[in-house]
Amino acid sequence: MKAIIQRVTKASVSVDGDIISSIGNGLCVLVGIKKDDSLEDMNYIVRKILNTKIFDGDNDKRWGASVKDKEYEILCVSQFTLYHNLKGNKLDFHRAMPAQSSELFYNTFLAELGKNYKPELIKDGKFGAMMEVNIQNSGPVTIEIESPIKSNE
Repeated sequence: MKAIIQRVTKASVSVDGDIISSIGNGLCVLVGIKKDDSLEDMNYIVRKILNTKIFDGDNDKRWGASVKDKEYEILCVSQFTLYHNLKGNKLDFHRAMPAQSSELFYNTFLAELGKNYKPELIKDGKFGAMMEVNIQNSGPVTIEIESPIKSNE
């Protein structure tokens, strides 16, 4: 499982020109799910999203506070393209979990995020829809987190 985490001052998701979710200060998280991801992978990503020190802390200490410490919002967007391979110039997505399985996995991920934080501060896009994601990146700060690769791969 992979998450591209962007620190934002605001972010929104639109579908067919209508804004369906928006946040102020917080994180915009693009979420990729691969075929063999497990609950262990999910829990790892949830912990990292909530606890990584990506904001200024007390007394403006750099990298001193997490989204949880600040009680900021999180906007999650499912993005299967994070698990792509390039074959020449052609994209291949065989590493991504198929849509039907990944929708259930993604919804479980959102629920787990809410269980470990404040559900009212968790927003998301529309799974499987053609979305427009607007972000105002703060810093800019963008980090990539991937659950550890299992030894049997």
